Amino acid sequence: MSSPDADDLAAIVHDAQRGDRDALGRLLELMQVPLTAFVRVRAGDLVLERESAHDIVQSVCREVLEDLGAFRYRGDAELRNWFFLLATRKLLDRRKFHRRARRDVGREIAADALLDCYGAFASPSRVASAREELARIEAALQRLPATQRDAIAYSRLGLSYTDVAERMAATESAVRSLVSRGLARLADELEP
Repeated sequence: MSSPDADDLAAIVHDAQRGDRDALGRLLELMQVPLTAFVRVRAGDLVLERESAHDIVQSVCREVLEDLGAFRYRGDAELRNWFFLLATRKLLDRRKFHRRARRDVGREIAADALLDCYGAFASPSRVASAREELARIEAALQRLPATQRDAIAYSRLGLSYTDVAERMAATESAVRSLVSRGLARLADELEP
């Protein structure tokens, strides 16, 4: 799907705020991939061992539906920042919940069990290969210092360096450096 230009995106947000279901669907569809990637990078093992990224994204989208009328659109970066902020809050809540709760591990569905369901539309070797590569990338991301991981997540998921710097209370130069060092370290770790 191609990304809309700034005027089209503004129209989509405005129409969605007025209750246009097609515009709302398009808005959520446009944000689904970057939001899912953001959640997978930021969630951590504690949350992702107990919940799927998809479920968290769906929960964030429900909050978007509830709060969209109050959102003031000021560009693509502000829109992504808002989605990422809602996701960050959701992840913090889920972490607190899982730390607090005395849950029976036997009742929880393991991520591997969910991935095995994908065998219905992909060969077992393809599912296994995808699982391994995804786990390898996410594990390497988790080994990065939090500031590098956050800078990479925000910058690679649609925010400008200026927006990332503002969000992280750092200079744009510092963010560029964090991203550069983090990507270099990630590349080293992911080399076969």
